[in-house]
Amino acid sequence: MDLLITDATLAEHQAARQLLTRARRRKIHPKTLGADKGYHVKDFVQHLREHKIKPHIARIDGRKTPGLDGRTSCTEGYKVSQRKRKRIEEIFGWLKTVGGMRKTRFIGEARTQIAAYLSAAAYNLLRIAKLQDAGSAA
Repeated sequence: MDLLITDATLAEHQAARQLLTRARRRKIHPKTLGADKGYHVKDFVQHLREHKIKPHIARIDGRKTPGLDGRTSCTEGYKVSQRKRKRIEEIFGWLKTVGGMRKTRFIGEARTQIAAYLSAAAYNLLRIAKLQDAGSAA
């Protein structure tokens, strides 16, 4: 969908807000958002709720966040979303190991962003090739 390179000091949930804004500009309106515990922040959950996006965010035990409680985390959609998170983490792993994004070779966010887009495009081409191979074998 989208990929954003930011300064290491920017919190993940703030970068996610930027990605959601870019998605809305492209007329993409997600209904749910799955994320790890780094996104379990009151302001971010409230932002998602304001935009009618169900937060499928891993909960931090003992932290009470309005809009992210047992009613959300006990649904079947939440459970599926948390299982799908593994696939996304695999993409980041590939980008870091094979795609060369563990340590950037470029100076500046703009150049690093272009390198990330190229690595993600290579990953997409690899997935397309694997899907075609799986389709012809069936």
